[in-house]
Amino acid sequence: MQTVLFHQTIFGPIHSRRLGTSLGVNLSPNDGKVCSFDCLYCEAGYNAQGPGTTGLPARAEVGRLLEEKLSAMAAAGDRLDVITFSGNGEPTLHPDFEGIIDDVVKIRDRYFPHVKISVLCNSTRLSDESVCRALRRVDNNILKLDSAVESTMRLLDRPNDPAFTVDALIPRLVAFGASAIIQTMITRGSHDGHRIDNSTDAEVDALIEAYRRINPASIMLYTIDRPTPERSLQRVPRERLDAIAARIKKETGIKVCVAG
Repeated sequence: MQTVLFHQTIFGPIHSRRLGTSLGVNLSPNDGKVCSFDCLYCEAGYNAQGPGTTGLPARAEVGRLLEEKLSAMAAAGDRLDVITFSGNGEPTLHPDFEGIIDDVVKIRDRYFPHVKISVLCNSTRLSDESVCRALRRVDNNILKLDSAVESTMRLLDRPNDPAFTVDALIPRLVAFGASAIIQTMITRGSHDGHRIDNSTDAEVDALIEAYRRINPASIMLYTIDRPTPERSLQRVPRERLDAIAARIKKETGIKVCVAG
């Protein structure tokens, strides 16, 4: 069953609980999903639904559609806080990701020069230098680290590449340091008989150690907000999220934002 959310390359604006009024850029197919994770909580569904038939949008088409939208919004005096790369999969998998970022920066500067550009990235492509160059050109590199415990990361995020590990990822996040925002999904549940809970003290201990090493500009903690492919997953109460955030801030000095 197809469960992808976005059937356009440029979508919105929508209100993002983390970013404000956001115009979305979907570099995945409009009728399928292309991702290097297969997260239990992904609101776009599992990868098994397939990549669809429309293919990845061409670089020129992304630029044309974005320019049309921003031109119309500027003429209407519409409000916009951020242009966000998200959509039906992992944006950095697009083979022209770096060129698309260059185009989007130029178009943004023409119509909404004060608007931020954000990329929601699952961190799997940080070994690719062209991806890293592109990410360093945007305002908000929002890089994923759901767990610093290998077994939990593999259960929750289900990376396609068996060579993708927490131990390999952390140094790549360290390289971004204060130019990165680290995004962490906090949830509880089970899958295939395995209990998942990255809100425990032991999980938070491991995250805090990783956050200390990375030293990002800030950390975003959030929990599930929509139906998930794994039906057993639960929202973590706001009180627990706030307690985790307070502990992280106290022990690392890093700013923590909570959405839940």
